[in-house]
Amino acid sequence: MTKLHADFRRIPLAHRALHDVSDGRPENSRAAIRAAMAAGYGIEIDLQLSRDGRAMVFHDYDLTRLTGVKGVIQQRDATDLSQIALLGGDEGIPTLSEVLELVASKVPLLIELKDQHGQMGVTDGRLEHAVAADIQGYAGPVGLMSFNPNSVVALADLVSELPRGIVTEQFPAETWPLLKPETRAHLRSIPDYERAGASFVSHSVKDLHNPRLAELRAQGADILCWTVRSEEQEAEARKTADNITFEKYLAKMPS
Repeated sequence: MTKLHADFRRIPLAHRALHDVSDGRPENSRAAIRAAMAAGYGIEIDLQLSRDGRAMVFHDYDLTRLTGVKGVIQQRDATDLSQIALLGGDEGIPTLSEVLELVASKVPLLIELKDQHGQMGVTDGRLEHAVAADIQGYAGPVGLMSFNPNSVVALADLVSELPRGIVTEQFPAETWPLLKPETRAHLRSIPDYERAGASFVSHSVKDLHNPRLAELRAQGADILCWTVRSEEQEAEARKTADNITFEKYLAKMPS
């Protein structure tokens, strides 16, 4: 088990980078990443897999919401995706490799691997292998995480030296309509933390009084949270969480 760098407990993390389409900075874009770095924030990004096995910095499974182009991201090659402009900006979808080069170890980088198969089951390893290949030799403060604990388990075999965590919440049916009830119930109690060799969780800000978090903290886990959207919510979250992931306002920097 590898612990997060101390900066992950000190520097607020910009959710999908410091995005604001009104200023030409779509979520998970290079522009949003550059803005977060300029402000001194850490960065949280999401990964999906291209058809040709590249880790792409993109949140959704479908391209429509963020690009206006219909289709599933997994059905297009990385070169094609790089030419598809993100709505509200003038840049295409970046690869993880490009983002690592851009960040260049200057700020903490929290990387979420999206579940690729829809039911939080055992993965085929393609995204995990792509991440391991890209991140080899990266020297900056980094953390890898996923809602799917099986993805975190797969990462343990590929990048055992890097800190890994599980993204967690209460998994309500209205938010996760495609997950089986028994799967939601299983994930709710965070039972796979030890099996995954995790050293942190990133938990929903709406559920920070979950007793399981106190148990994990007592075992030495770092408790991050998502997604804080106001100064008032931040102040409340910091009573329980070690750090926040934020958007839609500017979080306080450490003094």
